[in-house]
Amino acid sequence: MSAAVSPAPARGGARPVDTHAHWYPREFIALLDRKAAANGGRMERDEKGVPVFSLPGLQPVSRMPPLMVEPELILKEMDQRGIETYVLSLTNPMVYWAPPAFGLELAQTWNDISSAVCVKYPGRFVGTIQLPMQAPGMAVRELERAAKLAGLRAVYMATHVNGRNLDDTAFWPVYERCEGLGLPVFLHPLYPCGGDRLDKHFMRNLCGNPVENGLAAASLVLGGVMDAFPGLTVMLPQAGGIFPWLIGRFDRGAEVRTELAHMTQPPSAYLRRFYYDTVSHHPLIMKFLTELVGADRVVLGSDYNQDMGCERPVEFVQKIPGLTERERNLILRENATRLLRL
Repeated sequence: MSAAVSPAPARGGARPVDTHAHWYPREFIALLDRKAAANGGRMERDEKGVPVFSLPGLQPVSRMPPLMVEPELILKEMDQRGIETYVLSLTNPMVYWAPPAFGLELAQTWNDISSAVCVKYPGRFVGTIQLPMQAPGMAVRELERAAKLAGLRAVYMATHVNGRNLDDTAFWPVYERCEGLGLPVFLHPLYPCGGDRLDKHFMRNLCGNPVENGLAAASLVLGGVMDAFPGLTVMLPQAGGIFPWLIGRFDRGAEVRTELAHMTQPPSAYLRRFYYDTVSHHPLIMKFLTELVGADRVVLGSDYNQDMGCERPVEFVQKIPGLTERERNLILRENATRLLRL
């Protein structure tokens, strides 16, 4: 497919930007094939020849099928789904599991190839920056380098770094440079907490991922990160997980608990410091979210190409009740265009 081919615009003229789409570059997979085993990971092939990465004792495994690897196949899927632009990101395993030097190599490989695919297919892909957050000094240096690469418009982080919450002061130099460079931070759940209680019924994803998103947002708010870096913007996937729905409890806690006596304003005052994608799978939840945070803080997302993703995200937005045409266009494209400076 030629990069010049674009899908028809959505109703109202918007050319949708999907902010939540996952990609495994061939070069990233090849690097894992060569070096994962020597660094604590495991690469295999399933019965169909699909690469599968795993870490001892951790779930989920990471399957890397062609629809998440080959740009031409991804473009065809985008056109079928009515998507103009994918914001590409790395999902499990990301790079924090690795020793720092190999984590940096993985991150640099991802960043370089992501930039290259954005250049090759202008307007169709936007890249995100992967950082070796297990070594914050390395992460800052890679951030400075990768921020100069074409097409990379956000920093991509997990909801925790090897079990450390995001308000850990070791990560603050990274936030400082994100703020200084004007780069939003996009979050994504990774190996959720909960242990054996989440092993059955796919609760690791169904419950664990939304909880991870809420824990990350709460850590950034309650832990002072959003105060320390007033220009920092953060995007929460999966409609913010549990964060928006627990905001009343957070506010009450800030009123009555000594552990939160440092809070100078209620946690609900930070709701609009975040953006939220549409991967909720329920139109009424999205309607309430737009009322809570404003339609100008909601961006289109699909979680491509996961079975828990939204296969028809544009149609899903059309089903959200009570939105004006202007609000739908904000969600489909304009908010992401502003957030990512497209």
